[in-house]
Amino acid sequence: MALKHIEKRIDKVLKKGQVGSPIQPVRMERDSKFKFRCYPGIKCFTKCCRNMNIILTPYDIVRLKHRLGITSDMFLRLYTEPELLGITQVPVARLKMLEDRGGRCPFVTKDGCQVYTDRPVCCRYYPVGLASLRQAEKSSGDEEEFFFLVKEDHCKGFEEDTEWTVESWRADQESDFYDRMNRDWMELILRKKSFGEETEMPERAKELFFMVSTNMERFRSFIFESRFIDTYSVDSRLLREILEDDVALMQFGFEYLKVAIFGAESDKLKLREDILDATVKKIIKRRKKRRRRLQRLTKGRK
Repeated sequence: MALKHIEKRIDKVLKKGQVGSPIQPVRMERDSKFKFRCYPGIKCFTKCCRNMNIILTPYDIVRLKHRLGITSDMFLRLYTEPELLGITQVPVARLKMLEDRGGRCPFVTKDGCQVYTDRPVCCRYYPVGLASLRQAEKSSGDEEEFFFLVKEDHCKGFEEDTEWTVESWRADQESDFYDRMNRDWMELILRKKSFGEETEMPERAKELFFMVSTNMERFRSFIFESRFIDTYSVDSRLLREILEDDVALMQFGFEYLKVAIFGAESDKLKLREDILDATVKKIIKRRKKRRRRLQRLTKGRK
């Protein structure tokens, strides 16, 4: 289930008790139990793989484009559409369904998922949903984590006798591993959300966010073929690592976005001293110029 849909439904179901939703309005913990099994031959096999609004995380894209043996550019062009995510309006890539084939996922056939071992994280969640509620009263920024079940009418998997705990299901599906890979990306989205709907991300920032979080080849070129290394101080060992490793590059990208878009500090990259000094001087000069303009305007009104 897409992240933005989960966010909306949690609010409606868990807080307002909406009737008829596939989300079960019961809070689950990691040791909570449920019965479920999906396998070839079950009546509803692959029915849940149609007409879905699947938001791909950065790690999803890295895994899938490696699986297919194509570049990020090619993957994005063939299999995705850009989308602005919910109230945050953060740019993301949405998996494009095949409308001429009943809206099914492009990686699903009658025999099942053809990229199963590299399937997106939202497919791994199903039928368990995850919600993390940031507790405003805690200055530490801790998050309260809980889970819920998604029971859709067509799904026969809940009629099976195989029993799981939320913990064992997520371990079996590698959901926790994917969550760790995407945690810093989700933190960036939470940062944007904390600014409120009225704070719009500039177009250039949106373009940068989308490029860094979806296209490793372009981001690598951005680092090594622009003035990036002349602008930021980055450890040489880290530079060698991100030159070859897409996952390391992705994680470095999260740090870069944190600095470049949200103005946070990072141990992995810092503005070079000369660049920082020049930037400070420009800011001071701009402020002095603005102050003089205001003084002239004030005098003209007297």
